[in-house]
Amino acid sequence: MVNTYRGLDRDEEEFVDILEDKRHCSDLSFAFRTFSPPPYKGAPTCSSTELNQAVLESQYLRYVIQEVAVETGSSVEEVRDKVCRILQEMSQNLQLRFIRLMGFTVRKVFKRLFSAIYVNMKGVSALQQATQEFPVILMPNHRSYIDFLVVSYILFSYDIPVPVIAAGIPLAGMKIVGEILRRSGAFFIRRAIGSDKLYWAVLSEYVQTIVRRGFVPLEFFVEGFRSRTLKSLPPKLGMMHMILEPFFKGQVYDVTLLPISISYDRVLEESLLAHELLGVPKPRESTMALLKASKVLQENYGRMHVNFGRPLSVRQLCEGKINRCQYNLIPRDLPQKPSGEAQACGSWLAHMMVRLQEEGALISPWSLMACTLLQVPTTVLTEEGLLFHQLTEQTLWLRKLALDFGAHLSWPEKVPDSDVMSSTLALHRSVVYHKAGRVYLVREDEDERKYSVIPEEEMMRTAAAFLMLASYRNQCLHVFVRPALLALAMSITKSTQRDELLTCFCFLQEVFSNEFVFIPGRFSQDFEEACSLLKNCKAVHVSQWEVAVSDTGLEVLSFLQELLKPFIDSYQLMFRFLCEERDCVFREKEFLSAVRTLATKLIASGELHTYESLSSDMQKNVLSMLQRLGAVTKLEISENTEYKVNKSAVRRIGDMLAGRIPPQIVQAAPDARL
Repeated sequence: MVNTYRGLDRDEEEFVDILEDKRHCSDLSFAFRTFSPPPYKGAPTCSSTELNQAVLESQYLRYVIQEVAVETGSSVEEVRDKVCRILQEMSQNLQLRFIRLMGFTVRKVFKRLFSAIYVNMKGVSALQQATQEFPVILMPNHRSYIDFLVVSYILFSYDIPVPVIAAGIPLAGMKIVGEILRRSGAFFIRRAIGSDKLYWAVLSEYVQTIVRRGFVPLEFFVEGFRSRTLKSLPPKLGMMHMILEPFFKGQVYDVTLLPISISYDRVLEESLLAHELLGVPKPRESTMALLKASKVLQENYGRMHVNFGRPLSVRQLCEGKINRCQYNLIPRDLPQKPSGEAQACGSWLAHMMVRLQEEGALISPWSLMACTLLQVPTTVLTEEGLLFHQLTEQTLWLRKLALDFGAHLSWPEKVPDSDVMSSTLALHRSVVYHKAGRVYLVREDEDERKYSVIPEEEMMRTAAAFLMLASYRNQCLHVFVRPALLALAMSITKSTQRDELLTCFCFLQEVFSNEFVFIPGRFSQDFEEACSLLKNCKAVHVSQWEVAVSDTGLEVLSFLQELLKPFIDSYQLMFRFLCEERDCVFREKEFLSAVRTLATKLIASGELHTYESLSSDMQKNVLSMLQRLGAVTKLEISENTEYKVNKSAVRRIGDMLAGRIPPQIVQAAPDARL
């Protein structure tokens, strides 16, 4: 039997549970079935040895090898040997027998972890057709290590060429597992490349050769890293420029970009990610750590939804945005830094792909519940408990608002709402528990309750629980963030004038562009979208000159303003810290530690009410924003990076955010995020 999923009150689209039939047939027969993906029309298949040889013999790499040899005083042979070692470390070695091994193993794991994995069949069919025509770039969001496996597993299941995947170099160091991943299609990239000219050249030529040959899809995470907060990250542009360059140079007729949205009811690493945000060092990727983590197989992680987006033509998207004739002026094999026009085009495409990933994501009931729980006073969740019927009423109200804003929901069909709420709480029993008609926050294990706990430990446990809640809330923030920014602008300016609200809206987007993803140059369109969404849900009246609150709009606007309050409070805390510090120069590590100490003190005293101020990602985002707006300057001193703060500029941004002075559009320095 085929299961389908249909979004609540949306156009019908078939989502099939790909695990249902497979629970009743042999894993071995699945792994060893005939795998016959349709051939790519552009070129024959290419072995990893042939690919490496093509990279090594390319005119571009030969030129760079000679250049580096002259610059370093080394011989050409020595530099070439170094290139060979880089290629050996980096390259994938895709082999069908290892794809079958991964298919067998992953299938067993998925059946233990997930109750269902839903895939949209229309998207799979479109991908199958696209892989036969032009080079395909798969661009999934990145929330879990599972992301590395699920796309390849689905493609193998439907006879679509399995992709080669850009992965972090630490995975290559895992004994046995690293080699299995390599032979299943992973190629490994160093985390910190810096200004290593030779490594950049090898990586660029390796990626571009895969794109030019087009024999298999190439998969990479445009956000660069796994999101520890479960919300979208601003894209990194290095890989994006690499895959676009063959098109810009006319080496391929077109390139197909395909956004993929992977949504989890529950993420395997939820506790690990929360503790990383609190400063606990990330465990090193190793085979032993993987074996120790096998206890996750005893847990239930609910459903996963994988939504394959519509294939997008780079040729069509870039029409009128870039003049490709400029690439005819320089030999194609010579190194070229991307022009300003090419960089702007790559940045626009990368941001658009992240937005499409967000739009394709399915919002779970738990994400809506987390929004509600985080707007409840801390003492209610930790001591008194929130009445279950209140949580249900508020979540159902929020569900309607999310649908009004155009969200895709994964709310189960033909199941009573109370049952959905109860089963969702049971699934997330590591974060909250339901007792005697009330919902409480889980802060410690049952066994640990017998022993006394020092206040600092108790606060960290509470903080970890709240950060897990915040992460699941973050999964749906993209639905609300634009109307929330408008609601916040209305609160800050105390004005109904469209021009004043637009100015404040643009200021807020600039301040929070490290927290949320906005497509560059779309301030006005985002503002109009926010006005339209609030008008559609009857929260505001919109005219040519004004945006005014309606009689029934206060509830919606208050909710949206509260949604952003943790970000406002955390940012203001860090502004306060920087302005009160005697020294104008500081190091990042010392800054993060000192801010966390201050936040802990203020939370304990009751002056600060958000545990998200303890998040290292939030703190780094503030630092990055201030640097981008020129309020903090990065200094290079010996091996230690230091920052110099302009206190008056920081204070001015804080005053505008608090509404003490009129907000203005702040000019940011160009941000290349390579």
